[in-house]
Amino acid sequence: MGRARLAALHGVATSYEPSPGDGVPVPEDTVVAVLAALGVDASTPRSVRDALEAHDRAERHRLLPATVVLRSRAPEGARGTAPASALRALPEGTALRVDTEDGGSLPWTYGDAAAPELPLGRHLLRAHAPDGRTATASLIVAPRRLPTPPGRGHGFLVQLYSLLSARSWGMGDLGDLAELAAWSGRAFGSDFVQVNPLHAAVPGTGGAPTDPSPYRPSSRRFPDPVHLRVEDVTEFAYLTGAHRDRADQLLTRAAALREAVLTDGELIDRDAVWALKRRALELVRAVPMAPGRRAAYDAFLAGQGQALDDHSTWCALAEVHGPDWRSWPGGLKDPRSARTAQARCELLDRVDFHCWLAWLTDQQLAAAQRAAREAGMRVGLVHDLAVGVHPSGADAWAQQDAFAAGMSVGAPPDAFNSRGQDWGLPPWRPDALEATGYGPYRDLLRALLRHAGALRVDHVMGLFRLWWVPQGMEPARGTYVRYDPEAMLGVLALEAHRANAAVVGEDLGTVGPGVREELAERGVLGTSVLWFERDYGRAAGGGPAEPLEPARWRTECLATATTHDLPSTAARLTGEHVELRHRLGLLGRPLAEEQREDAREVAEWLALFGRLGLLPEGPYDEEAAVRAVHRYLLMTPARMTGVWLPDAVGDRRPQNLPGTWDEYPNWRLPIADASGRPVSLEELTVSPRLHTLMEAVRGRPREDGGPPEGRR
Repeated sequence: MGRARLAALHGVATSYEPSPGDGVPVPEDTVVAVLAALGVDASTPRSVRDALEAHDRAERHRLLPATVVLRSRAPEGARGTAPASALRALPEGTALRVDTEDGGSLPWTYGDAAAPELPLGRHLLRAHAPDGRTATASLIVAPRRLPTPPGRGHGFLVQLYSLLSARSWGMGDLGDLAELAAWSGRAFGSDFVQVNPLHAAVPGTGGAPTDPSPYRPSSRRFPDPVHLRVEDVTEFAYLTGAHRDRADQLLTRAAALREAVLTDGELIDRDAVWALKRRALELVRAVPMAPGRRAAYDAFLAGQGQALDDHSTWCALAEVHGPDWRSWPGGLKDPRSARTAQARCELLDRVDFHCWLAWLTDQQLAAAQRAAREAGMRVGLVHDLAVGVHPSGADAWAQQDAFAAGMSVGAPPDAFNSRGQDWGLPPWRPDALEATGYGPYRDLLRALLRHAGALRVDHVMGLFRLWWVPQGMEPARGTYVRYDPEAMLGVLALEAHRANAAVVGEDLGTVGPGVREELAERGVLGTSVLWFERDYGRAAGGGPAEPLEPARWRTECLATATTHDLPSTAARLTGEHVELRHRLGLLGRPLAEEQREDAREVAEWLALFGRLGLLPEGPYDEEAAVRAVHRYLLMTPARMTGVWLPDAVGDRRPQNLPGTWDEYPNWRLPIADASGRPVSLEELTVSPRLHTLMEAVRGRPREDGGPPEGRR
């Protein structure tokens, strides 16, 4: 009982329910290991007693928690969260004062209607109790709800690397993103373009390629300069002499990389692209910046501060010692050591080079968002926040105190994976976040929202709890660790409010009780994928889970036909995704059984489309069926409708096939047509199939609930 109480005090689950009413106990050694990662010794009965006594002693003497989170304009309605309860439990007569982030100071009484309204922001709360105790805490005052998109709208979803134009260097870049946004905004009245995470990657070493997954980054705070359009860097135009000759040679080699993908059918080679871009950028850096550009760069350095210095130092050290900081010599494993400070000085030129790359990438991200808004997009770019970072990368090195050592994020066993999942990403420690006023999380959000109209949060359930897997254990032997959702959502709401950006949560899969309701209450949009939207309530009553009628979809969501981890719509309609998984040995049942079940599900959806008048061409016309899928999405009340860009040209292949590594070319495929031929951005813009689909997407649902007609 003592260990269970200790675990509960630190948010560590000792059991979980994979389905309602189906409790599964967590192994004791897992609980002990997770508590140890949180700095709590629970290895013996004596250590458990000591830890409980220490916790109770600290609680008796604690006046304030490390962080207090309140919702603006109604602090008394903060719904009994731990921080709010702590304020209500203050000794009578405790004096409170708030030092606001803008330098002001004012007395304040929690819950007193006569007290001054606190401004939104991160402040410092000071408390002085009658018994002489004093304390300070970070005070986060957040808006009650996040911003939402202005009206209903549609847009493309795309993995940027897969979108190659006639100017790409072998993979899609930020110039291509700006062109896609400008074109789709003007041509189709699109409101947004959602992209994959553009986070900085951990580079390959020793012949091993860079991990192409955008969901295992080195840093989530800084974008990867591999996405730069080199020719758009101002100083590129001023290259002369031998430097110009070398740049032209690199352009020729870049064209060869591009043609290898678009014409010869080769896979995207991220490392080859970066090798060329790095050499070109080193040439460009030798061109002196104009005074105004220099001033802008200096301002960027000042604004990014220690975080950019740490990131760029890791990049410079990785060039010398390899990308896994855990294998670096001596004091270099500590970002604050004297040895690291010395190395930073010795590598100052390379550190500055990586700072400069971060600035250039930030500029081109700003230009892409500006292009989107100038094209009439009401949202613009929707960036993607990965759920974690690579354990050997820059963030894990620079923020070691914030991450749980020896732990990895994953997922418990479920109907799709009986062994559970280990994603290899170290989780943030909830106690460390609270101790710092959620500084690392806040700074991350602020960076991602700098040039975004909205932010997609991968595995948004992680704002409530994450499945921790101790190193060396099977994923099924992990457990959930709880985060403070009032704080996580409060910080998210504050930063989204300041950026005037909406937030879309990826809430597919196992979702804890009340999570979707809490997210909706705070204004976080959900993610609804057509093939998963079925009447499961009826199925629970004994009937089949039939496709959900469009009027019953939730309003506050991004509605799509597919995602990067799922089959394309054409592959789903034709059953080709089942054949692909069969060829790779990924089916859990005999092929014929899987095909029958898949065909039955598709037939149910096609029948619904037919009843709604969305498929006048009949169920055997693949292109018409893809249009019917999107017409159906438009009939739902969903605030945002996303069109997977490869769907617009009939691409059969998923960009990522979960459960595979080198068996399938995950994250390395260009967009292709139905025959598998790669399609460039220029070809996309004149594709008859794409234009026909987008004419359907631009349609407006009739007031009588019938199929869309006319144009928006």
